[in-house]
Amino acid sequence: MEVIILIFYGLALFLLFAYNCGQLSLIITYLRNSRRRRKEAMIQNRPNIADLPSVTIQLPVYNELYVVERLIDSVAKLNYPQHKLDIQLLDDSTDETVEIIARKVAEYKQRGLNIEHVRRPERKGFKAGALAYGLPFAQGEFIAIFDADFVPDPDFLLKTLPHFSDARVAIVQTRWEHLNEDFSLMTQLQAFGLNAHFTVEQSGRYEGGYLANFNGTGGVWRKEAILDAGGWQSDTLTEDLDLSYRAQLRGWKFVYCESVGSPAELPVAMNALKSQQYRWMKGAAECARKLARRVLVTPGISLSMKVHAFYHLFSSATFILVLILGVLSVPLIYIRRMHPEWETVFTVINLFQVNLLILITFYGIPLWALGEKNKAKLAWYFPMYSSLMMGLSLHNTIAVVEGYIGRKTPFVRTPKFNVNVSSDSWAANKYVSRKLNWLTLVEGTLALYFLGGLALAFYVNDFRMFFLHIMLMVGFGMVFIYSLVHAGQKTVTA
Repeated sequence: MEVIILIFYGLALFLLFAYNCGQLSLIITYLRNSRRRRKEAMIQNRPNIADLPSVTIQLPVYNELYVVERLIDSVAKLNYPQHKLDIQLLDDSTDETVEIIARKVAEYKQRGLNIEHVRRPERKGFKAGALAYGLPFAQGEFIAIFDADFVPDPDFLLKTLPHFSDARVAIVQTRWEHLNEDFSLMTQLQAFGLNAHFTVEQSGRYEGGYLANFNGTGGVWRKEAILDAGGWQSDTLTEDLDLSYRAQLRGWKFVYCESVGSPAELPVAMNALKSQQYRWMKGAAECARKLARRVLVTPGISLSMKVHAFYHLFSSATFILVLILGVLSVPLIYIRRMHPEWETVFTVINLFQVNLLILITFYGIPLWALGEKNKAKLAWYFPMYSSLMMGLSLHNTIAVVEGYIGRKTPFVRTPKFNVNVSSDSWAANKYVSRKLNWLTLVEGTLALYFLGGLALAFYVNDFRMFFLHIMLMVGFGMVFIYSLVHAGQKTVTA
């Protein structure tokens, strides 16, 4: 048994190192192109108004009582000729959101805006189905998409459309910004992680010429490319990743604009964060199952593109590796004590601490790239963010495994809040799940398990896993406590 534990631990550690080598490649690519990126950001090519193409704005909405007015108002302020713009409210709502949208649409119609309230007879295919339903009626050559919690920059279209001067560009994705980053520690940590994705990862893939993904919102599609790639499909929970890959495998190009920000809300409740993480992780696994072979056999895709696509599509599997490493790290302390003759093996294992250096670099770069004044935040945010992700590893592992084995579950949207500062209350939000399930109890048990790992370190006088076990204990404890507190949040009358 001890040998088996050591083998599984070493294998998980090696696979995580292999994945981080892919991240290191993106870091190098990102840093190598930093000067060119700064130069391009300084050149703002505003298109000739007379030459602007027609654009459809698609706003997929489902029960967004708290944010839908803000969304419609912000889209109505887009700096673009009204006669070249049409807006689709793709509304699948079943509550008072329907009346709010109807009122706002009527208001803006009177002002001359080309805006339609689109209701379909059946919510089939969830978000992908809504986008597909509205596409035949879209008047625009290009399709901009915003989720309900986004507040686009008025110049969003003027900044993104010039990139379509290349007729083979299918997608222009912008960088997400955060309306409520400072609401709580949880939102600060989410912003910290997302900033790494939207700087190093997305820019690295784009600048390296690798396959990349539309993030579902805050971007623009060429309508022709959507149709050519087979349209929106609802057989995965991440229809954005799926269509992005299908389009690029058809020869279409992806453009990422790091210099263009699209502000949006971060989840402020643990169950909301869990539902978002579940959808992202399971959807990525479903896309890996659906697309991995197609990537391998498609002609014209270079070896480096295939390798990075493999890293990308299977990235959610890292949560399985993190969970394995965490659980096995406690008995590893005892094994190390009982088998001093295996010290050479443990020395080799220690060499993989380079993983930590890669991750610190990956998550630290955005503090410089985005102009964060207090760079010392890295010393606090990195261990806390890592702890949070470790705490979510069991939840996300279940999502990933379900994706790989093909178990189908409904699209569960992330509830929106319209809260920006810590004094704002979301107690009356009726969309937030307040249920506790067996998983929360297991997460609490794992927090105690890693507390036991800390005690074991004192017992055997071996503290080499001590910091890791603190992070694991804090991570699972944080997820457990947030889940309890947020589920117990009292509902008040709005």
